[in-house]
Amino acid sequence: MSTLDAVAVQPVRSIKVPIAIGALVLLPVVTAMLCLSAGRYQVPAAHVFGILLHDLLGLFGVDPAGWLPGWAAASWTPTERIVVTTVRLPRVLMAGIAGAGLALSGAVLQGMFRNPLVGPQTIGAASGASLGGVVAILLFGFGLPVHLGAFGGAALALAAVLIVHRGDGVSPVLTLVLAGVVVGAFCGALVGFVTFIADPEVKLPGIVFWLLGSFAAASWPNLALLAACTIVGGGVMLAMRWRVNVLSLGDEEARTLGVEPGRDRVILLAATCLAISAQVAVSGTIGWVGLVIPNLVRMVAGADHRRLLPVSAVAGAAFLMAADTLARDLSAAEIPVGIVTAIVGTPVFAWLLRRHARGQAA
Repeated sequence: MSTLDAVAVQPVRSIKVPIAIGALVLLPVVTAMLCLSAGRYQVPAAHVFGILLHDLLGLFGVDPAGWLPGWAAASWTPTERIVVTTVRLPRVLMAGIAGAGLALSGAVLQGMFRNPLVGPQTIGAASGASLGGVVAILLFGFGLPVHLGAFGGAALALAAVLIVHRGDGVSPVLTLVLAGVVVGAFCGALVGFVTFIADPEVKLPGIVFWLLGSFAAASWPNLALLAACTIVGGGVMLAMRWRVNVLSLGDEEARTLGVEPGRDRVILLAATCLAISAQVAVSGTIGWVGLVIPNLVRMVAGADHRRLLPVSAVAGAAFLMAADTLARDLSAAEIPVGIVTAIVGTPVFAWLLRRHARGQAA
């Protein structure tokens, strides 16, 4: 067994503290409230809570003025309400759902392939979605064509990975990972070619900004698309989280326990592909979330995927919401959120690698 395999198989030490896990579950809610409040136009957190509560109760025909004395709708300005509900809320929700989908996909892939260095980019789905998106931008522009191109590119990339991977070799997991790397590299080369031939005055700026990842185009229709795909893909992953535990034991052990590893891998790959391609379709390529967050959460929640997967989802949601808030507020010109996640993710991942190396040397 190689050193990398040993790192992948060896369970990471976990701090099994229910209070810590409970705090992680509450973290996205607190983060969302802070993100809705923060910005160049500051909105007090109390006003944010009041606006959301007022609108939520209004959906059920309840007038909160009768049982919220002193906290009526007049306590906030119309501008604050527009900023919170129209400008920031769909963006914060999109970032949270995208982060949850990416972190959940990364945790599933790491468990399924028994390798903590595997992420959403490994299986080629993100690269395929990026290729489909940039081709759509080049030929048709932004909007629905980008969504269709991203989904189509991810589906074709996954199909290519499965075609290259036969599954009957000495190490089906290794060949599947290598097939994903090959397909991802090929799609990356085609993305580079498309950006090279794009009109530098009209198409190229939009393609580059989209590839770097951004939630600047957040809207309720985009949120609905992202939420629907993430709920379907994430629901499949969560429903099969105990099978991820079995797959992490190896193919022989999985078959002994009555699990068909090849079939389950295809189902899980399709679910992760759906969640990843939906994120790329609405906000471009955002890296490091699915790679770093599951490794950090594993230190707290342990290696049991029945607990690791849902905690990774809520931690990924909080992380990407915070990263997007930094991206839109750090400078006068909005920074692509993919740059922020890379700046934060690379040193954290380097620290994780160092920690694993020390654990192996001990």
